[in-house]
Amino acid sequence: MADKKIGEYYSPPPKMGKWEGFKKFLWNSETSQCLGRTGSSWAKILLFYIIFYAALTGFFAAIFAVFYQTLEADKPKWMLDNGLIGSNPGLGFRPMPPEANVESTLVWYESSKQDNYKYWVDETSSFLKAYDDLPKKNQVNCSFENPPVEGKVCGIDIQSFSPCTADNNFGYHVARPCIFLKLNKIYNWMPAIYNDSKALPNDMPEELKQHIKEKQSLRPNETGVVWVSCEGENPADVENIKARDYYPRMGFPHYYFPFKNIEGYIPPIVAVQFTVETGVLINIECKAWAHNIHHDRSDRRGSVHFELMVD
Repeated sequence: MADKKIGEYYSPPPKMGKWEGFKKFLWNSETSQCLGRTGSSWAKILLFYIIFYAALTGFFAAIFAVFYQTLEADKPKWMLDNGLIGSNPGLGFRPMPPEANVESTLVWYESSKQDNYKYWVDETSSFLKAYDDLPKKNQVNCSFENPPVEGKVCGIDIQSFSPCTADNNFGYHVARPCIFLKLNKIYNWMPAIYNDSKALPNDMPEELKQHIKEKQSLRPNETGVVWVSCEGENPADVENIKARDYYPRMGFPHYYFPFKNIEGYIPPIVAVQFTVETGVLINIECKAWAHNIHHDRSDRRGSVHFELMVD
């Protein structure tokens, strides 16, 4: 606002009301100022910020461009022991309890009530459907004699889990529930198999030791497996598990490894059907067995814990 000079002094600005002063701040017709600045002043500020943010954007774009040059789209930069995931895979189980009980690992239902066990059947079906929906162009039928060639991965036949199938309600209606186990994916991890019955760890369950011994004797070509065992955690739990059966076999075949992030890759899974004492809470621990799988109950490395209760 221009002040009127009187001699050597300036006169004070005229007194105005709040509304008149605000309107004059928005637009001063005497000085052609908007919000206290002329058009040229606003243009200089606008030009400065355009140049400033353009330079800032270019700087960060250059940093990200250099950063992404160090990464590969189909594999991690740091692998196995050099990465955060490490080289000791964990074991997971399905179906999981409802999201409302996200921290729970309890599978609890009444086998005589369809609306009660339906949740577990639906969850298991959804889990298997996700496998079936994966792209199949790279999937081939594999066996111990015919592992996949480079660039191909092994598929899974859902019927190989029979009787743990949707047609049989995964055994929930007859109090023989099927729990599916899967080994977590670690890029480029290759299992060191236990295929010699004379060199098995002392803490391996006797049932599994006997199974490996029989396989080595009768079908030595089928011992290339990351073995799986499920046991009750406490003596009472052991007594309350009447039987457990593994489908299609007692572990994960070696030809599913290593994981190379090839489209259509399916992590191997094993169905374990439990026959248990009803009305009793049973703590169960399942372990995966290989020379380079180490077990740590506190961190659940190489193993998984869940509770099972059938009413």
